[in-house]
Amino acid sequence: MQIDIIGAPLDFGAGRRGVDMGPSAIRYAGLKAGLERLGLEVRDLGNVAVPIRENCSPGDPRLKYLDPIIEVQRELVDVVSRSVAGGRIPLVLGGDHSLAIGSFTGAVRDGRKLGLIWVDTHGDFNTDETTPSGNIHGMPLAALCGYGDERLITLDGLLPAGPRIDCANVVIVGARSLDPEEKVLMRHAGITVFSMPMIDRFGIGAVMDRAVEIAARGTDGIYVSFDLDVVDPAYAPGVGTAVPGGLNIREAHLAMEHVAATGLLAGLDLVEVNPILDRANMTAELAVELALSAFGKKIWYDEGLDLEEIGRV
Repeated sequence: MQIDIIGAPLDFGAGRRGVDMGPSAIRYAGLKAGLERLGLEVRDLGNVAVPIRENCSPGDPRLKYLDPIIEVQRELVDVVSRSVAGGRIPLVLGGDHSLAIGSFTGAVRDGRKLGLIWVDTHGDFNTDETTPSGNIHGMPLAALCGYGDERLITLDGLLPAGPRIDCANVVIVGARSLDPEEKVLMRHAGITVFSMPMIDRFGIGAVMDRAVEIAARGTDGIYVSFDLDVVDPAYAPGVGTAVPGGLNIREAHLAMEHVAATGLLAGLDLVEVNPILDRANMTAELAVELALSAFGKKIWYDEGLDLEEIGRV
């Protein structure tokens, strides 16, 4: 397995500053060395260029900083697509979640059909017509599914109009903060949502089994876009939009271990790490550990064991 680390220090899509430092914090937490200890070949391609926010105008209050966001996304599409063309798996570090428009688009630019597991507290399925804030990090999944402002969907003409993914292969895991109009749009699109109450009721293992099945059905692989705010802020305080009642550490790891077990991982985003709000870089360190789980790190080699064998060495 060959992996390309790609930083996208984009903070134009978020309401709070600081996520532009997320890629540095995750690298500092030992990402590349950890992946290499798993026997993986890893290249760090550095960061895509991002303009200085203070030099940019917010523009339309319902699509704040649209122009610089599109500029960054277009470069990210190119970097990710070149990585994929070389037979490598992109690991994109954010930055705010708006970057997923560019990362996922780059991963499918060669014509592959990928499923998408969106691990997030939020649905990110707003448009300029439904957004309560105008922040574009609340819109990327909608844009990938073909909803919203055409400039965002096409990255100002770089891409053809229409969706980048079949909504039947999109799964949100861990949702617990959805806007009312966003819910209506998600139902219309046919997005599968596994909320935190469903995880509480059925368990993360059963939810991820179903999520993988949906994302992999008729596709060439699975892309995972993981927002660290899906984890309870007790374990991941360094995020801009923390909501209590999220995944615990083992649930988050098990979700990634399920993806790794499929052998279908085609790309991974780790987004919304905000070092300004963090404690001793613990959220970035968790991001690294989750990446290792997604790429095959195991606590115990338990394949093929049944309940009667648990505990035997």
